[in-house]
Amino acid sequence: MNHTLFIAYKLLLERKRQTLVSVAGVAIGVCALIVMSSLMFGFQNYFIQQVIDLEAHISIKPKEYEEEDRIVKKAKQDNIWEVYGNKPKEKDRIVGWRDIIKEVQRREDIAGVAVHLVARGILKYGVKEKPVTLIGIDPDMEPKASVINRFLENKRIEKLKTNKDALIVGKLVAKDLGIKDTGKKVILSLANGRTALLKIEDFFNSGITNIDNSRVYMHIKTLQALTDRPDEVNEIVIKVKDVNKAQKIALDLQKNLRYDVESWQRAYINFLQIFKIQNLITYMIVFAILTVSAFGIFNIIMMTVLEKKKDIAILMAMGYSRRDILFMFLAQGLAIGFFGAILGFILGYALQEYLSSVKLDVEGLIRTKGFILDRRPIYYLYAFIFSMFFSFFASFYPSYRASRLNPVDIFRSG
Repeated sequence: MNHTLFIAYKLLLERKRQTLVSVAGVAIGVCALIVMSSLMFGFQNYFIQQVIDLEAHISIKPKEYEEEDRIVKKAKQDNIWEVYGNKPKEKDRIVGWRDIIKEVQRREDIAGVAVHLVARGILKYGVKEKPVTLIGIDPDMEPKASVINRFLENKRIEKLKTNKDALIVGKLVAKDLGIKDTGKKVILSLANGRTALLKIEDFFNSGITNIDNSRVYMHIKTLQALTDRPDEVNEIVIKVKDVNKAQKIALDLQKNLRYDVESWQRAYINFLQIFKIQNLITYMIVFAILTVSAFGIFNIIMMTVLEKKKDIAILMAMGYSRRDILFMFLAQGLAIGFFGAILGFILGYALQEYLSSVKLDVEGLIRTKGFILDRRPIYYLYAFIFSMFFSFFASFYPSYRASRLNPVDIFRSG
């Protein structure tokens, strides 16, 4: 076996330039797979984790009912009527929400439950105005159903208990209003014409732009009083123990409730679909790079086989079996794939180190101060498997062809 590997090594050294080019091609493909996977899944995992922590795992909200039967019943009995559309009858409240909470809390797979009252309003500070989404929360229940404290800059959710006029505003809401410090007072205007002077006690900074640019938290009792909706809620948020089972639990809860039950997977299905397309495009690019490098390996070994026919015939005449010849050329392709993978690991790690040190303000779907990387070792394993697979695939046919050569025919033609 050692002498077979030695001959394979010597054959590779005869084409140093082509071998180095092939190794570099594999290395680039491996590096691309590692870095692109790290960037892609780093962004996706960060976004999903923020959503899971920030939003409800499961939310229960009122439905909009289209009462076509009610319209038809008002028509004459002896005529045939068809309803093409009607305005939904809106019922923006959950009736019997306390009973629903008790039922939900009985389940072993539920970690916590809280209630919300969601409304729209406009915040005014000086001459500036900002439309916002108001979320009335119970400061005692909310930490059980979410990790809101993680995103509060000053951790002052307790202020909502002691001061019913306290507000927690999104970081970008405060930025648009020109507010940099807590303690500022703003005017809240509601759709029913009521206004209130409220005090900003904390900033909410999740890193997700559309949330930080619109969300405002306040005590649910305060919002109920301002909207003339005493003891009303229009959303129940649920935290589950296993976030991956949220959709299954939501479907189970929906069977016994007349309200809309939505999991975080369903709420963000558009983003999850975009991520799938993004993953597909990324792997298509990496596949193309590795395919090109595979053709380089194929070319080297095939040319070696064509040029070394007489040498192969001599080796067979000396007692080398067809299996030895197959392994000899196959080892060359696997060696290129192996060393290309090692070089790709080094390049990928170095590029990850560089990207992690780059400081820049990214503000789009999410806000960060640099690249978000997922640096799990599993990506190196995947890259190694792919590089060895493509190397084996590229070198198998030339190796097989070399092993099937007939030494007698070669000597006669020589």
